[in-house]
Amino acid sequence: MKIKIPFSAESTEIADDHFFLPNFCRSSSGAEGSVFILVLVSELLALLLVLAKLPYLQGTQFWYELALSSLYIQWISLSSAAVLCGLRTRLMHWPSHRAALFSYGFILLDTLLVGLVSQWALAKFHGSMADYFDYLELLKQMLMSGIVGGLVLRYFYVQQQLHQQQKATLIHRLQALQSRIRPHFLFNSMNSIASLIATNPALAEEVVEDLAELFRAALHRVGDQVPLVDELELCRRYVHIEQLRLAERLTVDWQIGDNIPASAQIPLLTLQPLLENAIYHGIQQLPDGGIVNVILKYDAPRLTVKVINPCPLHRLKPKKGHRMALENIQHRLQALYGEHMECLWKEAEGQFEVSLSYSLNSL
Repeated sequence: MKIKIPFSAESTEIADDHFFLPNFCRSSSGAEGSVFILVLVSELLALLLVLAKLPYLQGTQFWYELALSSLYIQWISLSSAAVLCGLRTRLMHWPSHRAALFSYGFILLDTLLVGLVSQWALAKFHGSMADYFDYLELLKQMLMSGIVGGLVLRYFYVQQQLHQQQKATLIHRLQALQSRIRPHFLFNSMNSIASLIATNPALAEEVVEDLAELFRAALHRVGDQVPLVDELELCRRYVHIEQLRLAERLTVDWQIGDNIPASAQIPLLTLQPLLENAIYHGIQQLPDGGIVNVILKYDAPRLTVKVINPCPLHRLKPKKGHRMALENIQHRLQALYGEHMECLWKEAEGQFEVSLSYSLNSL
């Protein structure tokens, strides 16, 4: 029998989202938002510069100047973003202040190079180097680029710090919520194992393995997504332990839809606490036990999970501990999925039903 216990729940690798500079090369909502902000700020700057010259522009000169300024500024911003994207992997290993200074210096250098190329192109096009090659204009462009580039880098840095603060708060909240969802059956399980050691050592070994898997999952990093089949296997191990204690009083009817994608994921320890509540507050309270129905349905893109259990009529209203556990599960899912999830529970005619629904595409 081999039992593996993880030494640490956190990875020691450098997280990609710990770096203040967005990954402009990655196809994701965050990167697309950063590129959009970059393009928008560049275009607003071009418009502002042209509006400053408005009294001196005649006829179509406004649109000509706007097109030229937009091309020039967008060229600088996008080329700088492209190069910094290529260097991002190396910059991530630098101290933040060094990476920021390098990025700022490169923006100025890129502005100088683009300015030189654009002035040379205009001079060649008009045939007059003297009229279109202006070092003072280059200095002015670098000054404006330095101001705007510094503001944009500062914006990205503040956004990253805010994201890290929100992430830390979320993880702390999830840890606090998950720490309250602990098995009630630890001592009962240990008693079952002790009684089986003499009569059925092989079964006792199976129970120890099941118990180890459950607590290994409890030590896992909060908020992690796991394959749905893994969560179901964890639940079956839990049911196996409880059936040793409740015997024929406990029956679990698994109704799993055939159309659920093999890639479907679920937050770790979401379904198991629902089963635990159904057994602890329902089946255990009934002298004859009953059936717990576990229903999983998929209606693209939403996955719906229902757990239905019988409960005593005089205890139809959930007890305080039951309600607290359900609220904790609801808060965990809200922290992970936000508006993409629904968590409902109801009781009627001796049945208590909990229903969870969330979009598989929301994370």
